[in-house]
Amino acid sequence: MPGLVAFGRRWTLGSDDLVFPVAFELLLRVLWWIGILVLYLTNRDQFDCKGGGFLPSYLIVLLVLLAAIILALLVIACVSMQGTITNPGPRRYTPILIYIRTTLYLPELVWAVMGAVWVNDKSEGCASSIVNTITIAVIASWVFLFFTIVAVLVFFDPLGRCMRLNFVTSRVHNLESSDSIQAKSVAARVWEYRLKLLCCCIMKDADNRSAFTNIGELLSAFFVDTDLVPGDIAAGLTLLHQEQDKSEQSQDLEEVACTIPQPQSVAEELDIELENSAHYAQYAVAVYGWPLYIFSHPCTGPCKLSRNCMCCRSQFPEQDIVGGDQLGCNFNSMLQTTGLQYRDFIHVSFHNKIYEIPFFVALDHKKEAVVVAVRGTLSLEDALTDLSAERETLPVDGVTGECLAHKGILQAACYIHKKLIKEGILNQAFEVVPEYKLVITGHSLGAGAASILAILLHTSFPELRCYAFSPPGGLLSKCLADYSRGFIISVVLGKDLIPRLSLANVEDLKRRILKIVAQSNRPKYQILLRGCWYEVFGGDPDNFPSELDDGQQKQLTQPLLAEQNLMGHRSASYTSIADESPSDSPFHGPQLFLPGKIIYIVKEPSAGSFCFSQAKYHASWSDASSFSNILISPRMITDHMPDLLFDVLKDLTQEAPFILCPTSYIAENGAH
Repeated sequence: MPGLVAFGRRWTLGSDDLVFPVAFELLLRVLWWIGILVLYLTNRDQFDCKGGGFLPSYLIVLLVLLAAIILALLVIACVSMQGTITNPGPRRYTPILIYIRTTLYLPELVWAVMGAVWVNDKSEGCASSIVNTITIAVIASWVFLFFTIVAVLVFFDPLGRCMRLNFVTSRVHNLESSDSIQAKSVAARVWEYRLKLLCCCIMKDADNRSAFTNIGELLSAFFVDTDLVPGDIAAGLTLLHQEQDKSEQSQDLEEVACTIPQPQSVAEELDIELENSAHYAQYAVAVYGWPLYIFSHPCTGPCKLSRNCMCCRSQFPEQDIVGGDQLGCNFNSMLQTTGLQYRDFIHVSFHNKIYEIPFFVALDHKKEAVVVAVRGTLSLEDALTDLSAERETLPVDGVTGECLAHKGILQAACYIHKKLIKEGILNQAFEVVPEYKLVITGHSLGAGAASILAILLHTSFPELRCYAFSPPGGLLSKCLADYSRGFIISVVLGKDLIPRLSLANVEDLKRRILKIVAQSNRPKYQILLRGCWYEVFGGDPDNFPSELDDGQQKQLTQPLLAEQNLMGHRSASYTSIADESPSDSPFHGPQLFLPGKIIYIVKEPSAGSFCFSQAKYHASWSDASSFSNILISPRMITDHMPDLLFDVLKDLTQEAPFILCPTSYIAENGAH
């Protein structure tokens, strides 16, 4: 940080991001140089073939050219290792070195062409070892040139010239100026184009085009006020992970020993809801269909599904199944996971578009419930629904305050609500079992849609219950989250990313990254090397100052756009790391929270050997404040997997769960 400025534009890498790629190329170039030198020294008396007179000159020039490239790469690597992330001053000559290295591509290209011509036309009669070595050298030259072009395309920033002009050349920059507004508009269009290119296989309609536009604006707003490059983000996440691990260790791993007496009613309620959650989690898992079933049962799953797929499809009424399940594998996996019979499924929909997600309606005779299970993210369309994260009004009778919800998930819930009510699917179910209750469940995106669907249906079905597994964090405004506590149970496992993922938390993560890289006094390559070692082999996390000293605080409040400002010149970027986003940013606004009451499941520290110790978990009531920041960990993805959460819930209900003191829960609900 900031992004490298070269050839009159900004690039999506910093001047300290060159250490590893240059070191790798340097290693290959040195090996190549040694190979050519050995060839020349061992065969210099054998260049008497048809084109042999050309070879000594060719090899000597190639050796000199490779030596010049090696020297340039060595200098670039050494310079790129200097300074820190926020102090690029010692690396100020990096662009000049890049220009020098770029000029060496021209003679390398010429020499590669000459080598190819010699191999084709003048190598007849020469020793095969010489011909093969020259051929390899020519191929290597073309490979290096090819990957250089690929690297240019990867790190090319379409907004580079715009950012260079707007954030470097002007003396004073204002994010609300006309130039800035134009730059943000261009950035939004670039992100929209990237999304369309990524999702080129998705059918284009009005909803899709609207989603691309909204997501493009959201992503551009996130990056508009900083000059972070991917390497900075990786280094910041590495530092944050170690800082959080150190903080956890100092807190004695959440103080497992509980000394506060716990109200019996609270413990009993938790036991009941854990048992219910474990039961209904099978539906949240089943609705994912065969992909998750195969993932969860890699050895036996394919055989079970292949044996019964076609027969399942033929036995289910055609009019009650919607979407692409021609072979019946999705439906068969649902039968295998839930243990239900064909007749227990009232409606199954695999239809999938942006804002329209799969779901099924089934009869659970064990719990006497009509279950609506909504699928989580499993396609690009689902991911676009997730990313449509702006706030949209969700009016609810009897709820005062600003009623807001996640836009994409709200529209997905409205789609299912329309299908259930207007097409009479729920009426059809309750005609069969009028005494049953309504239960809605889902995981991830499905949990969010299930929660909003429960709010939409609560007036008509006041006894309904919703079990939301790993729901998105930025889902409901405070008044709606409080309203949903009476009928929604959210279940969160460990360091799961998704329940902590909201616009406010993402903005907070960005600012924490900015802060921690600003207070770090190590070069980026050292941070990344230490981080890789820590992730793979563990060890003690690095020591971090608890707060910034005066010099670091002064540096942190300096603008972070444009390389000049961090080399002692006046900045042309925004004034400082602001406490909040610009007022027109989608990241600025009411915070959204998890729905309902929250059961938080945490993994206990391992007591046995690393290889053979069995993971133990404990559960407690929690509140939204426990998920107000994103935790960096390898488990932030694995803890989100629905099959793992299902297994953990089953383990918790098979033995008495170790319940932590729910102090915040007791404070909110009282001891009764």
